[in-house]
Amino acid sequence: MNRCVLTIRSALTSLRYHSYTIWLLVFSEFKTIVAPSTIFGITNAWAASKYDPHVRGALSPPQSISDFLESIGRALAASLWVMINLIPFAINNQRGEKALAEDRLNKSWRPFPRGRISHECGTRLMIILYIFAPIYSLAFAGGFRHSVALIWLGVWYNNWGGADKNPVVQNIINGLGYTCFASGAMEVALGGSVFSLRRWSERWLLIIVGIIFSTVQLQDMPDQLGDSKRGRRTVPLVWGDTAARWTIALPMGVSSLWFTISMVLASVVALRTLMFRSVRGDKRA
Repeated sequence: MNRCVLTIRSALTSLRYHSYTIWLLVFSEFKTIVAPSTIFGITNAWAASKYDPHVRGALSPPQSISDFLESIGRALAASLWVMINLIPFAINNQRGEKALAEDRLNKSWRPFPRGRISHECGTRLMIILYIFAPIYSLAFAGGFRHSVALIWLGVWYNNWGGADKNPVVQNIINGLGYTCFASGAMEVALGGSVFSLRRWSERWLLIIVGIIFSTVQLQDMPDQLGDSKRGRRTVPLVWGDTAARWTIALPMGVSSLWFTISMVLASVVALRTLMFRSVRGDKRA
């Protein structure tokens, strides 16, 4: 009996240890990839039928317990898909000697610099998940094309110098990668093909690519010391800190301008509706 208890306790301790290691691997990307991609996937699964009434797998916003449970299940499936595809990328990004040197300065809490996982063990897990992710996507979840694209983009980013040699190329890869995560999560949440929604999906994806491409260098701002030691050519290191900050501020200002314009126009319509109470006024509003 005591032996059984010790075995269970040892298994739980090991599970807790390795679960925390996985959490540390993806912690930096949880708020930038996992959560936004899951939210994008489930909310667009709710909205899909509004764009195309015949889309497969579209959800209705929860109005009953069964709707709520189905949405929770789809959201968890989308989140799991994102994690399965993110973990091997994170390992590949963090396991090299240059990555270790960078993380010792920028993110010393990560599992590789802390010694929680060895290079050999991490590499084995990465290869297993790179094989498993597209198989899982094809057989169970959806997002097969996105999974394959993420493998290719991850290798380009981490192994072929995509993240190190040119800041523009780095931003392009980031934009494409984020878009693959978001659209893949949406496909999983829909249970069908995101590209069947041709009237609007391409615009969504192009908007995501543009937003990430123009602002992702924000993540490089606090990492300049480690990136410099690694020899990575990021926007703040190549163009300078001040110029890099302007490359972030200007696109955000321009995108906010459109929000301001729409809010002003909406306010004008609202005020006219309240102030001009006549047939003529209503027509002009």
